[in-house]
Amino acid sequence: MISRREAIELYRRGDFFGLGFAADALRKKLHPEGIVTYIIDRNINYTNICIDYCSFCAFYRPPGHPEGYVLPKEVIFQKIEETLAAGGTGILMQGGLHPELKIDWYEDLLRSIKQRFPSIWLHCFSAPEILHIARVSGLTVRDTIARLRDAGLGSIPGGGAEILDDEVRRRISRLKCSTEEWLLVHRTAHELGLRTTATMMFGAGETLEHRIHHLEVVRQLQEETGGFTAFIPWTFQPKNTSLGRTVKHEATAVEYLKMVALSRLYLDNIPNIQASWVTQGLKVCQIALRFGANDVGSVMLEENVVAAAGAHHRATEQDLRRIIQDAGFTPRQRDTLYRTFFLH
Repeated sequence: MISRREAIELYRRGDFFGLGFAADALRKKLHPEGIVTYIIDRNINYTNICIDYCSFCAFYRPPGHPEGYVLPKEVIFQKIEETLAAGGTGILMQGGLHPELKIDWYEDLLRSIKQRFPSIWLHCFSAPEILHIARVSGLTVRDTIARLRDAGLGSIPGGGAEILDDEVRRRISRLKCSTEEWLLVHRTAHELGLRTTATMMFGAGETLEHRIHHLEVVRQLQEETGGFTAFIPWTFQPKNTSLGRTVKHEATAVEYLKMVALSRLYLDNIPNIQASWVTQGLKVCQIALRFGANDVGSVMLEENVVAAAGAHHRATEQDLRRIIQDAGFTPRQRDTLYRTFFLH
């Protein structure tokens, strides 16, 4: 375990490769078998209507906008059928904060999916969505998560974290949940038996100290509950966003790799660090496997949110297996909870 001060010094002192070597050594200690994992799943965005108006988001549409939508069940079912046909095991379903969708709509959707596709894992609804569902439904966060779990929810993604520091959150997403509210959702989910992931979107004008604070609050919650399966850092994608017009410095590949390494060293109590080919491309993702990451995320049969902000990298299962092998590891397909089960 390293301290905040040590983390800042490691990042700033300029020993790029030394930082990578240290993170790689810890990765090897935690995962000595030399396996790097990936998942086949699909992002389904059930609605793009949202009332949070985050400045970094190019995907949302306000209520009443002609491009706003709520996907019919039949469309969602078709997307799941395609996912299963491609060897997929789960869906990551998220959407905007729709002012008219209450808990019964979500329960009906989850039950309908599980009735038709009992094997599919439902990794759905970020902390801001769950807080919004609770608010519009007049429920507590605990009751909301429990009802969603009972309807078929398997785990909760870490979206909506951005930077878990309220000074930053007020600047880039002033209507979104606070740091404590995000932590409340994940703490409650862990208490109710659900595993979750944690994420960080950086490069949006925050300081290194803000990023370290983010890592610290995630580490503290993991120490308390042990409920996080993975940590997933990625860089802000500025195109087509209002925030992108004001951020003067876009995070570089070197900064990304340093943050991956720092995440591995700081979050030594979270088993998995995921590299992002979606925002960084395959080559940088591959290098991240020697900077502490042990997972390359999803083949991602569909992705709309970061694509709307200008990220258009694509990868097949063969692409991911190739970069893993070329980096000196054994590729292994996993499920949402990082259980490996399929070996080519």
